[in-house]
Amino acid sequence: MSDRNEEPMVNGDEQEADLGKIEISPGVIEIIASLSAIEVVGVGGMHGGFATGVVEKLSGRNYGKGVKVDLTDDGIVIDVQLTMNYGVSIPEVAEKVQENITRTLKRMTSLDVHEINIHIVGVRFDQKDTRAAEG
Repeated sequence: MSDRNEEPMVNGDEQEADLGKIEISPGVIEIIASLSAIEVVGVGGMHGGFATGVVEKLSGRNYGKGVKVDLTDDGIVIDVQLTMNYGVSIPEVAEKVQENITRTLKRMTSLDVHEINIHIVGVRFDQKDTRAAEG
């Protein structure tokens, strides 16, 4: 009796010695991409939609928040929804996020990513910036 999740998997690199197959769940890719994005200076946070929030409350899982992974014929497509810190160069930070996700996924999984789309959905203001603007 198998209790396998029917989620599609990504096949890893074939090894010379035939030890078996390596499959990586898209959920793992979401977690790696999410953590890689948060590491970049200038990113204020990840942003998930309403459906993401409901799933998180029900499942208790929030590591892949704001990241969607699609397995297409062309390769892996990742969509990332971010909140940026006020005052940063959005194009520069977005490019650094793309580079960090690509580098981390390559190092940890040996997978190549076809596309990483960055969606800026908000700007985060620090409390001191808000008080200075009011005064």
